Amino acid sequence: MIRGAACFRKLFQSSAVSSKVAAKCYTAQAAVQPAIYSSDEESADIDWDNLGFNLMQTDYMYMTKCSDDGVFRKGQLNRYGNINLSPSAGVLNYGQGLFEGTKAYRRDDGRVFLFRPEQNAIRMQIGAERMCMPSPTTDQFVDAVKQTALANKRWIPPSGKGSLYIRPLLIGTGPILGLAPAPEYTFLVYACPVGNYFKQGTAPLNLYVEEDVHRASRGGAGGVKSITNYAPVLKAMKNAKANGYSDVLYLDAVNKKYIEEVSSCNIFLVKGNVLSTPIAKGTILEGITRKSIMDIAHDLGYTVEERLIEADELISADEVFCTGTAVGVAPVGSITYKGQRIEYKISSDLSCKQFYSRLVGIQRGVIKDERDWIVEIE
Repeated sequence: MIRGAACFRKLFQSSAVSSKVAAKCYTAQAAVQPAIYSSDEESADIDWDNLGFNLMQTDYMYMTKCSDDGVFRKGQLNRYGNINLSPSAGVLNYGQGLFEGTKAYRRDDGRVFLFRPEQNAIRMQIGAERMCMPSPTTDQFVDAVKQTALANKRWIPPSGKGSLYIRPLLIGTGPILGLAPAPEYTFLVYACPVGNYFKQGTAPLNLYVEEDVHRASRGGAGGVKSITNYAPVLKAMKNAKANGYSDVLYLDAVNKKYIEEVSSCNIFLVKGNVLSTPIAKGTILEGITRKSIMDIAHDLGYTVEERLIEADELISADEVFCTGTAVGVAPVGSITYKGQRIEYKISSDLSCKQFYSRLVGIQRGVIKDERDWIVEIE
């Protein structure tokens, strides 16, 4: 059974959010030059075997705006490039902005697919409500992602070589001096081909438990994908990496003993046939990959728990791994906590590798998609 599912349910109840936040916006097909969608374009000249997670300029980006009436105007694909911002833009002065991350995959037959993009749309709507912003509707969001993927189709790696990472942004671009919501907002989508997120590729992660710096606190914006959640962890990440660690695992800011998440991904523990992940109570981002892995684990017969997890439990865990759109599913080889290095066995029969194999199988069409997670781009 899946325990604690109620905490996740809020993220995916789209009807309430759509009616309150997104109802003001209307779906608009992008104004596109026919040549953009040519299927005869040659693949980009890239070494697909050595893709990392680095910015690479592609061809097109999608953009639409809305003013203080909350209505997004007709979107348009433009050549990838810089955007104009007032120095008093809300996003620059007060951090009023959100971003999402999803991916487009190419299958062996050349067809291109997205993975659960509507869930990213719903999460952006929830984040927009928290950040006092209007947001695109689910249809408009998904359409923009599709348009961006198709316009940059030649940058989508061959099957098994990587993916096209797609970054939707919702930012307050209108000028504002006093602390208040911006008078204008921009919804922008760009894309970039990527491989493994971490520099060590598929090697197991070595995490460091940070006890002094906290990623989020109760009542804050840790549960939404606000741009303000990420810069504060850079110092802890930099220090950890300087000491040979892959990333940082953060504790709760109140009791300072419950694990929450890694800088850019969720975390799971496996003990026997039980899969546990920290419960989301507003300080943890409820990842799309996180939810998908929970469903897959349940299908495979695991008991899935969302609960408070003390850092001391890391010592007795059989296995630890991280999940995220950028990260995928990454096994953890060691965690250092209070000066003690806890090491985990890495083998081909790890639970996380079973979960990831099934996830990739669904994305590539090898395993039947029984939940309608896959959206084909036509």
